[in-house]
Amino acid sequence: MKYRKEYLDLILVPCGLLIMFSYHLFLLYRCLKLPHTTVIGFENNDKKIWVQKFMQSENRDVKMALEVVSANISAATFLASVSLTLSALIGAWIANNSNIFQSELIYGDTRPATMSIKYITLLICFLLAFSCFVQSSRYFIHANYLISTPDADIATEYVELAVVRGGDFWSVGLRALYFATALLLWFFGPIPMFATSLTMVAVLHYMDSDTGSMKRRSGRRNGELLRTSDERV
Repeated sequence: MKYRKEYLDLILVPCGLLIMFSYHLFLLYRCLKLPHTTVIGFENNDKKIWVQKFMQSENRDVKMALEVVSANISAATFLASVSLTLSALIGAWIANNSNIFQSELIYGDTRPATMSIKYITLLICFLLAFSCFVQSSRYFIHANYLISTPDADIATEYVELAVVRGGDFWSVGLRALYFATALLLWFFGPIPMFATSLTMVAVLHYMDSDTGSMKRRSGRRNGELLRTSDERV
């Protein structure tokens, strides 16, 4: 069977996507079963502590708390707007049937059917990111209402849930943008896409597994427990 450059898309692109999906499934397992080994778990723990300190404080600084939540809302809204804008641009590009990425200089499958698949998958990633950032804004806005409600007997766990879920949707939206980056490189050929997938997984593994802050915090807590025990003795 004669070799054709289109075969590279059938091999490298699925391999690149499989590597990224496998890594994120492994990350999901760690977040659910071993959250203390991930940065996402560390951040969620920080958010819970922040909510608990605020809800248990006698003199609540509501203004500062609202500023923190509003900053997250602004960031999520901005990225949602960017995702929606890019989705609209891709839709317009598909409608115009541009031939820029069908040049002979691109080593890979440049047939119209394959180009349509590239556009559609990239569009799906941006729409997924848009949906996640919108949901993130929704939960942070809900937390805003809960925090700013005067003299309300609201359970701390309820506020924690809103803040943590807002952060979780934010993380999923970012991951969708990471997938979109790899798919964007697919327009320049399967080799750049596969190389980007490998590089991104390596970088994300390093960033997601940076538990130095958690170890330092655990060390400080153990030291405090030891001092408290000594004082009681």
